[in-house]
Amino acid sequence: MPETQANPTPARKRILSGIQPTGTPTLGNYLGALRNWALLQDSYDCLYMVADLHALTVREEPAALRRHTRELAALLLAVGIDPNEHVLFVQSHVPAHTELSWILACNTQFGELSRMTQFKDKSAKHPDNVNAGLFTYPVLMAADILIYNADLVPVGQDQTQHLEIARDIAGRFNGVYGPTFTLPEGYVPKAGAKIMSLGEPTKKMSKSDPNVNSFILMTDDKDTIVRKFKRAVTDSDGVVRFDAAEKTGVSNLMTIYAAFTGRSMQEIEAEFAGRGYGDFKLAVAETTADALAPVQAEYARLLGDKAYVDGVLKDGAARAARLAGRTVRKVYRKVGLLQLEG
Repeated sequence: MPETQANPTPARKRILSGIQPTGTPTLGNYLGALRNWALLQDSYDCLYMVADLHALTVREEPAALRRHTRELAALLLAVGIDPNEHVLFVQSHVPAHTELSWILACNTQFGELSRMTQFKDKSAKHPDNVNAGLFTYPVLMAADILIYNADLVPVGQDQTQHLEIARDIAGRFNGVYGPTFTLPEGYVPKAGAKIMSLGEPTKKMSKSDPNVNSFILMTDDKDTIVRKFKRAVTDSDGVVRFDAAEKTGVSNLMTIYAAFTGRSMQEIEAEFAGRGYGDFKLAVAETTADALAPVQAEYARLLGDKAYVDGVLKDGAARAARLAGRTVRKVYRKVGLLQLEG
């Protein structure tokens, strides 16, 4: 009898995501994205990128940008990114991103870019530096995604427009030159949480907020975390109850507590029934500090081993470049650019 062949294991889908090295990430970055990056590794082939080229749309102090890039890579390793099974790299270490970006820019309409809301928002924030890179930012982001033929891209509400334009550019290119790019889908993690400002809970938590008590940094020590949560804006009725419309501050704290404890809103309401906001804020603070402590310890260890972090980034760039180079060579051939052998 002929041997029966086992069914081949289906290829895992590929995920691409990136974060800019603009300083230490906040608790919002951690719960909204970075913690999920680690969790996704069990189910997907992951490429995670420190997006240093994107950071240049706002003028950065060069030495600080270099330092933040290495620190962010160390922090990603500390949250659990596995550089052996997956790929962690710095965007500028793979020049193919910018090579593909030019080809895609030549297949993108001016009107498409002029409608991007993030360009309008950032132009308003930095009126003294409305540069062309800010305008063409979505094309480079499209190149980041399409160069690896990513199946899925984790997206927040503020990034859906960028994913849509990446799909539009890919579809247009495929229509003109034949099948080339995978059309990426958005991925909304089940465990994700949108964390709001502690000082103004109708706004997203941001480290650029002038009120330093409005955000928790991933490197804040326990005393700082407790102090900031104690000062978090709530309301005057003293009842721990989830109501995203009427009790924005309390609901935000409940979202944070739920993200770390796995408890439902009903369970949290029952736990703190009749106990007031003082007890609740302290519990949220201590839970947050305890959850971040092992990440902070590993981060401190990695910062002391610069050679290891740099080695991970060199290896990640080499692996990413192999994938990216294949795509760029294929694209160059399709658009008619002369490529010489050898």
